[in-house]
Amino acid sequence: MQYRQLGNTSLRVSILGFGASPLGDVFHLTDPAEGAATVHLAVERGINFFDVSPYYGLTLAETRLGEALVGLRQQVVLATKCGRYGADEFDFSAARITAGIEDSLSRLRTDYVDLLQAHDVEFGDVRQIVEETVPAMRKLQAQGKARFIGITGYSLKNLMAIAAQVPVDTILTYCRYNLMIDDIDSALIPFAQQHGIGIINASPLHMGILTERGAPAWHPAPQPIRDAGQRIVTLCRQHGLDASELALRFCLDHPSVASTLVGMSSRAHVERNLKSLDLRIDPALLQEIRATVAPVANLTWPSGLPENFG
Repeated sequence: MQYRQLGNTSLRVSILGFGASPLGDVFHLTDPAEGAATVHLAVERGINFFDVSPYYGLTLAETRLGEALVGLRQQVVLATKCGRYGADEFDFSAARITAGIEDSLSRLRTDYVDLLQAHDVEFGDVRQIVEETVPAMRKLQAQGKARFIGITGYSLKNLMAIAAQVPVDTILTYCRYNLMIDDIDSALIPFAQQHGIGIINASPLHMGILTERGAPAWHPAPQPIRDAGQRIVTLCRQHGLDASELALRFCLDHPSVASTLVGMSSRAHVERNLKSLDLRIDPALLQEIRATVAPVANLTWPSGLPENFG
């Protein structure tokens, strides 16, 4: 396993990170015992970065992850989130942030997290995030309940607008760097490097588009993006490759991304994702993929409050 420094923090995280949302039965029902075994195997194989949220499974993911990490807490970098608590339930007030961390710590069976992140900040008011949310998180940091703090979301414009006004240690974004999109390189990466902010990438499979199964029904991407994803899957299959493994390897290769998060809920998921560490991408195949993606490359979809999108 390879590890990278998370911005200017003291944290070194595995380039392959454990996205714990599936432990909360977000995508389908899972076996809790298998989920715990999955966490144990991931730690054994060198994955040390675990990311979760009270939103995932409406606290179930945090609860299951906390149970699985009993006895292993000191071997991992543990991240959770605050501010989003349901599909349409957002509360970025200082009071909810302060109360919420206590609940999260209880579920996670620890007295601190390594990283506390404001979740999907494009759904909140920028002024409140800057003047109330992040200061409340900094107070929790001063109390020793979070070692570092960050923000997460889909809108790069919004993430940078917040981080330009109030210092944060990390930024997590999703569906903004993978085989179908690379727009973090044009603005977010230079911005983060200038400010010493660690970057975490999520959804290397474009939320299911770059899989044999294809995008779930709820996926917000327009049809042309979904179609291009399936063309990539077919192209990889013709080369005897699994598109999911290749897509993950592509993301892991980004030198300025500290960790790429992948959802896992079974030991088979762990083993499959670890295979990507040994994969090397044929430049000629990558050129074919880029040509396939070209008509829809870097296309995005609206998310959050209209004024925050971008």
